Amino acid sequence: MAVGTYVAIGNPRFRFLGTGFVVGDGNRVVTNAHVVASAPEGGDEKLVIALPGSGRQVVARPVRREASDPDHDLALLGFDGPALPALALGDSNAVREGQDVAITGFPLGGSIGIVPVTHKGIISALTPIGQPVASAGQLDGRMVRRLAAGGYPVLQLDIVSYPGNSGSPLYDPETGEVLGILNMVFVKGAKETALTNPSGISYAIPVSFLKALLTP
Repeated sequence: MAVGTYVAIGNPRFRFLGTGFVVGDGNRVVTNAHVVASAPEGGDEKLVIALPGSGRQVVARPVRREASDPDHDLALLGFDGPALPALALGDSNAVREGQDVAITGFPLGGSIGIVPVTHKGIISALTPIGQPVASAGQLDGRMVRRLAAGGYPVLQLDIVSYPGNSGSPLYDPETGEVLGILNMVFVKGAKETALTNPSGISYAIPVSFLKALLTP
């Protein structure tokens, strides 16, 4: 589903921010923390999830921030009303290089309509979130803070993705179990800051960190 903001008298009314997916009891949505960072708290502009409606219409449901994990760029949102189908969470510790995976999200945001797009590929590597650099001058303050919080492996993919895919579920196409959460900003900021021309490589945060966020 699409995550964005809604203003009843705005033009456009819906502002796309990223992708999310339903977990748990069907009333919680996961996305990247950076996806919702620009959404205001209070006022006329409300944080929402957008669901396909009849024809070209979309249905916006208000959501609220419930929890976040800034060290792994995860945000948990909640909403009231009828529950939605939730995705099952798999075991990211069992992921191996060469494993088939897929992502479903909104790579171009609202520019082509709120229509989910699926891409398939493989896990190309299990790689540390931070890489050694030649000199301290290649580090910025944000990268230093992230690395100081502790390193961990991320899932490197051969799937081409775009900023609108941030928050998309990375899942096993056979079982549908979620293995990671696609991330286009946070991981690249740690791994590729020192590069003059950042690569088109895509990464995902292992779902194990989402499980920890969901645990009371």
